[in-house]
Amino acid sequence: MKKIKIAIQKSGRLNEDSLQILKDCGISIDNGKDQLKASSRNFPLEVFYLRNGDIPQYLRDGVVDIAIIGENVLIEKGQDITVAEKLGFSKCKVSLAVPKSVKYQSVKDFEGKRIATSYPNTVESYLKEKGVKADLHIISGSVEIAPNIGLADAICDIVSSGSTLFKNNLKEVEIMLHSEAVLAVSPEISEENTLLLEKLRFRIQSVLRARQSKYVLLNAPNEKLQEIIALLPGMRSPTVLPLAEEGWSSVHTVINKDKFWEVIQELKEAGAEGILVCPIEKMVL
Repeated sequence: MKKIKIAIQKSGRLNEDSLQILKDCGISIDNGKDQLKASSRNFPLEVFYLRNGDIPQYLRDGVVDIAIIGENVLIEKGQDITVAEKLGFSKCKVSLAVPKSVKYQSVKDFEGKRIATSYPNTVESYLKEKGVKADLHIISGSVEIAPNIGLADAICDIVSSGSTLFKNNLKEVEIMLHSEAVLAVSPEISEENTLLLEKLRFRIQSVLRARQSKYVLLNAPNEKLQEIIALLPGMRSPTVLPLAEEGWSSVHTVINKDKFWEVIQELKEAGAEGILVCPIEKMVL
């Protein structure tokens, strides 16, 4: 049977999150320690473990059909590659940072300055848009040390929590872009594997919807039922069932996790009782 080939980062947080979403999609991977390639037992898929920065070229050449990769890497090295799905994890920023002692006013402060970075194309494009010219020092690896050793006046790097900048006496001053993991597609993918990709996307979308939602059950007095239902942003309409106790109903619905606490507070104020909240494993629409 034909298999679709997917690349994921060889190690690190993106590797763990990528394997987790495949697992949540019901795909079992037979991968041992230090393996560079592994197969799924229950889906026509092969996993290639690659360096993150090499993945765009593997996609471009058709060595792999798809990849889970940071959007920031595609912007830097693969703007010609199509994104099939944003995955909502491994979120970060690509930012410019300067020493804490520097009094920063605007992006114009970077005029003529030395910037150490692993993202030269991203920086150059951003500064060009702002009408700023700077001297870029391309470094593969930890760039945070560059200002401390006199190699650069500033850096451009990915920022998650900001703790690395803090430890190196740096401060974030410009956010150039926001990034997350995406499912990218090779321009050389075959028609047969495009069908497999759609099957995989169907599973991924079901998992992502579930991650963004909570299943809510509550009891409502019938005289308050319409008021409570009006507060619920369910998928279509909530399920309402009569309780054994006369004058009460059970209401079942789904709430987006980003609005969850606000909606729950409003439900309580409207008279809802016995509110139960459950995680959702998959959500198929």
